[in-house]
Amino acid sequence: MTAGIVIAVIGSFAFAAAAVLQALGADQVAQRAAVREERRRSSKAHPSLRSTLATMLTVPFLVGFVFDIVGFVSTILSARLIPLFLSQTIISARLVATALLAMVVLHVSLKPRDWIAGTVVVASLVLLAVSAGREGVENDPWMRWAVLIAGPALIGVGVIVMRTVHKHLAAATGLIAGAVFGVMAVASRILDGLDPFDAGALFTDPALYALLISGIGGFYLFTVALQTGSVNGAAAALVVGQTVLPGAVGIIFLGDVTRAGWGPVAIVAFVAAVVGGVVLASSGAVTAVESADATNLPRGYGHPPRDVTRSR
Repeated sequence: MTAGIVIAVIGSFAFAAAAVLQALGADQVAQRAAVREERRRSSKAHPSLRSTLATMLTVPFLVGFVFDIVGFVSTILSARLIPLFLSQTIISARLVATALLAMVVLHVSLKPRDWIAGTVVVASLVLLAVSAGREGVENDPWMRWAVLIAGPALIGVGVIVMRTVHKHLAAATGLIAGAVFGVMAVASRILDGLDPFDAGALFTDPALYALLISGIGGFYLFTVALQTGSVNGAAAALVVGQTVLPGAVGIIFLGDVTRAGWGPVAIVAFVAAVVGGVVLASSGAVTAVESADATNLPRGYGHPPRDVTRSR
């Protein structure tokens, strides 16, 4: 249990560090005179492929990509060691670390509401960790095919939503992206061939391909969500989708449990952590980080984005 919690916390901080470093890399490119002139000449003021590649080649962005890998690996490992309602909630709490790192690195000020929301999330995670019981070991063969179908199906729904929905597009796409990441977490739990390692079992397990597809697809959908509307709405919806779906699946199908008599505490702590994460998603610090990533990527999916204002 302790090892799983530590790994999940590492993953949370890794994702936060990646986001802030990539935002820093985006800032470095945005500040270059050539890029600014390029954007002024663009009638749509959209980032070009040139500026996107320049962003990806900055040292902060490349280091951030390494942290992203650490975060994904931590997500997979923690999902196998602790209940999904705990591991995914800790991972989604990366917004707390993102806000704190953005305050230091990007010099973004936090409001009292942000501090309160962050405190609620941390306190809720402590209660959730205390109330969590053993992770489930149950899974039927059909679940391996279910996650392989569910991941691409949700990604397909996300693409359709991007092209057809006009209102609350960012929130809708962010919610679907969170659900896809949830599928990845479930696939990580039921993946065969890791302990003990068996290459044959691993590479013939549908859950492995569900994990890979969902990881890439979730990242894609969330990136598009940031470009198509409210950064706050996308981040908040991601928290909900990433925690509620896998948490419910873990309890209903995989046998995740709480400690005896701690069920009500776990429910309250889980809800409080999700609500705190949603509130924190509207933080100026989180907006500054996520919008920096989004505004340096070429657009071309979904509907024309609204202006995103950075808090500095």
